[in-house]
Amino acid sequence: MGFVAVYLIAVCTPFGQRAENALFNSNGANPAWIYDWSGTAYDSPALPPLDQTAMPTLLVGIAVIAAVTLVRRRWWQGCAAAGVVMATLGSKELTRMILPRPDLVGAHVSLIEPSFPSGHVAIPAGLALGAALIASPRIRPYVTAAGMLWLAVTAGAVQATYHHRPSDVLGSTLLACACYSLAARLLPPAAAPDVTRRPRALPAIALALSAAGALVAGAREDSVTQSLVFAAAAFLCAALFWFTTTEGAAHSARRTRPAPG
Repeated sequence: MGFVAVYLIAVCTPFGQRAENALFNSNGANPAWIYDWSGTAYDSPALPPLDQTAMPTLLVGIAVIAAVTLVRRRWWQGCAAAGVVMATLGSKELTRMILPRPDLVGAHVSLIEPSFPSGHVAIPAGLALGAALIASPRIRPYVTAAGMLWLAVTAGAVQATYHHRPSDVLGSTLLACACYSLAARLLPPAAAPDVTRRPRALPAIALALSAAGALVAGAREDSVTQSLVFAAAAFLCAALFWFTTTEGAAHSARRTRPAPG
């Protein structure tokens, strides 16, 4: 429902299109703070999964999930983790092909190409959520925190370099969260992710690091307003990620709790 709402409001209304188109100016990607690490600059390194590192990042992530599955021998969880990654990317490709972007405001030709949802954001969202499913209970909180930071930085970077709009990154995150929630509910109770006891300070630290990463990655030198909007959208992606993993574990705990007596 959240995915559909974001699409209808941001893509299918003149108000939404004008609001997002106003976030782009003629300066291009150069003023982005993360420009030198986005792969956009000539012969510059790209932080995974930006630019040409997207496919290698995806392949390495799937290989890591497969290796952890073999080591832990958690076959149901491993299949669910791989399914989350594949379902996220597959649904991203499908929705991007079938969901049109009507030109409702007479936008410049550079702004009418469909970009909803973001493929670059779908990769860290899917991989991090898959890793949270297969990780052992002891390290799962730290995997979740690292995934939040990675997602926030990626979402901020693709906006600041004008590759995607805020609705694009939110759409991909919502797709990944939906796939994770479905996988967590379909797992047999014995294989469902446990509720893990997180260090008391970890949620605050994870959220603070994600906010800082979103602010730095989404910042631009030519506009404070754009920087704040991009950072807010990126941080919201991280918050959705945290809420989904926490709620999924809580739901699994309710399923596995023995009945009284």
